[in-house]
Amino acid sequence: MSRVLFKDLTRVFDKKVMAVDHVCFEVADKEFFVLVGPSGCGKSTTLRLVAGLEEPTSGEIYIGDRLVNDVEPKDRDIAMVFQNYALYPHMTVYDNMAFALKLRKFPKKEIRNRVQKAARILGIEELLKRKPAALSGGQRQRVAVGRAIVRNPKVFLFDEPLSNLDAKLRVGMRAELARLHQRLETTVFYVTHDQVEAMTLGQRIGVMKDGKLLQIADPMTLYNKPVNRFVAGFIGSPPMNFLEGRIETRPLRFTHPAFSLQLPRSFEDPLTTVANGPATLGIRPEDVRLDQAPESGQPLRAAVEVAELMGNENILYLKIGENTIIARVPTRFAPRPGENIDVRFDARKLHFFGAGTEETLV
Repeated sequence: MSRVLFKDLTRVFDKKVMAVDHVCFEVADKEFFVLVGPSGCGKSTTLRLVAGLEEPTSGEIYIGDRLVNDVEPKDRDIAMVFQNYALYPHMTVYDNMAFALKLRKFPKKEIRNRVQKAARILGIEELLKRKPAALSGGQRQRVAVGRAIVRNPKVFLFDEPLSNLDAKLRVGMRAELARLHQRLETTVFYVTHDQVEAMTLGQRIGVMKDGKLLQIADPMTLYNKPVNRFVAGFIGSPPMNFLEGRIETRPLRFTHPAFSLQLPRSFEDPLTTVANGPATLGIRPEDVRLDQAPESGQPLRAAVEVAELMGNENILYLKIGENTIIARVPTRFAPRPGENIDVRFDARKLHFFGAGTEETLV
């Protein structure tokens, strides 16, 4: 069993910087778990605590059923892939991948078999005699992953491994990592600031902010049912639109300086705590509609500021009152900057957040 368990884990730097704030969660056996958040939120520190590169201020870390707080990094049976790959420049690819096994005095035949198997899985068999300087960024990344694979660890730790790759290569490597996890059937703890990586790779995702773990869920639950405004805005690209206003009753509606939006009766109970008070409306770009059908919602007047033609879709930046919102629409809708158009919010996809707490109401 190769789960990773965190019990009330805390890491404080310089007696005042709370990098990891009483974190409790479990990475299940054979799970691909992604920890995501903005820079400085504590996600890499959490990973380094698992690796033994940082010592917890308090709390416990278990790998399998073994408490590892006081276990040396080399004895934790983990393998880590870093953002900068950390390859030895004077060694060949073969020697880089074999290095950890040589230190542990594995037989030469077993080392050769493990390296060749990993190279075959990653498609780098023809690169084994090259040195890192002769490799592309994607090839170096594969070598770094291969160096981890040969160890057959209980847990793989990935610290933003795709950050140094260009956009096209990142897409390809995401697919490779997903296939690799399926083949190896091992536990993966993956850290990234890129929510697209998180959504495409993670079986479950944890969202961190300021050292706190805000929500853990599968990708679609995070997307459709975020626990608060931060998670709603961080997950999704382009991000969710937010509009500040008030919830009014009789009839139930959301009022904004530029419009008044009647709400379905099903929203009455969830919004009772903010009735006749301030609230934030959230709507994702794909739920801002330009359809003329009545079921699309009430029409709102908007001015087109910018139109980004993406080929398969159009991204529109629209001015409603003093607010700019983003709409993701089919290519049949191609308004020009400066045009005034009618937009509609899909009433089934509205989100509301408390003005003070920013917690999700609907």
